[in-house]
Amino acid sequence: MEPADHLFRREAGRMVAALTRLFGVHNLALAEDVVQDAFCRALEVWKLRGVPENPSAWLMATAKNRALDILRRERTARRYAPELGRLLEGEWTLRPVVEEAFGAPAIRDDQLRMMFSCCHPQLPEVAQVALILHILCGFGVGEVAAAFLTRRDAMEKRIARGKKVLASSTRLFDLAEELELPRRLSAVQRALYLLFSEGYHGAHAQLAVRTDLCMEAIRLAELLLEHPLTATPSSHALAALMCLDAARLPARIDADGNLSSLDDQDRARWDATLIERGEALLDRSATGTDVTEYHIEAAIASVHARAPSAAETRWSVIVGLYDTLMTIHPSPVVALNRAIAVAQLEGPARGLEAIAAIADRERLSGYPFYFATLAELELRSGRAAAAHEHFLAAQHLARNPMERRFFEHRARTCAV
Repeated sequence: MEPADHLFRREAGRMVAALTRLFGVHNLALAEDVVQDAFCRALEVWKLRGVPENPSAWLMATAKNRALDILRRERTARRYAPELGRLLEGEWTLRPVVEEAFGAPAIRDDQLRMMFSCCHPQLPEVAQVALILHILCGFGVGEVAAAFLTRRDAMEKRIARGKKVLASSTRLFDLAEELELPRRLSAVQRALYLLFSEGYHGAHAQLAVRTDLCMEAIRLAELLLEHPLTATPSSHALAALMCLDAARLPARIDADGNLSSLDDQDRARWDATLIERGEALLDRSATGTDVTEYHIEAAIASVHARAPSAAETRWSVIVGLYDTLMTIHPSPVVALNRAIAVAQLEGPARGLEAIAAIADRERLSGYPFYFATLAELELRSGRAAAAHEHFLAAQHLARNPMERRFFEHRARTCAV
């Protein structure tokens, strides 16, 4: 990705949020057009004059001036943000309002409001995450489609429907509407969790690890922590989970570009700064009375982060945490992870028994790491032929070349 692409990704959501506050969410397309115009203008000017010392400020100024031009020219022909009302009609109030909208505190709040707007209760989770990626993270429709293994035209329609739902509300979600805030906050947290998960171990056609998605999820989670109404214990737990898991990203791919299992990772490559940040956030998440799945998953990640090696991991603690997670947020994948921890603690036979006892185990039939787990435990039990068959099944279900190479390699180690 070119540096200009990184800049656009970083600034696009901030600019769209500021412009949507001025134009109204029903004019989201106009806000996106202004951002695109500003970026195209930057490419033209910077090619001739060079990149300015502060490219972000240059982009913001360009978008701000374009917004002023539009508001002046079309103030009688277009309906703008209803909450700003007559402030946009007079020149003596117009410029101060626009200046304020492009200030750092306003942009931060408007990004948060936009995120809550994207998580509209009428939209399914996938659409909510797609809108966040597209609007707040600057991802193109094709990139969003690739992240969800969906055709571009299908994702384009999904995003268009989502924007239509947003437009029906005429304005960004107001966090002061506390009656709806808890429900929206839960949806936002879930969307960011899915966004991070897609980057950490998603189903991208080419890449098993998408660090860019993980970092965007962390950036947006940090926004939740900067507002008093959304900096809840669960928000801190979610951010802690992301930081602790993201700390392992540098070691998930080895020097040859292949996936590396947790047992084989070089823990010296784990990001100590992110671990420290995650531990501090986890401590802050303990201030409330509620315990969410984010608290438990972050606690599990913390145990891994503190262990010098896989062999020295406190597996009994992890099994206990998975037992708790199964009571508050049960799923076949959680049960599978618990079985892996049981195998580490009590041996492969007990792990296989735990897998056999998973309710709705058929839901894992399309999950490659289900078969990979069976293979590893069969191999540790001395049944190489059975392990080989399971690795071949995992290889068949692999979602990208990196996963496929990983399972191929493991299958070769037990070929008979």
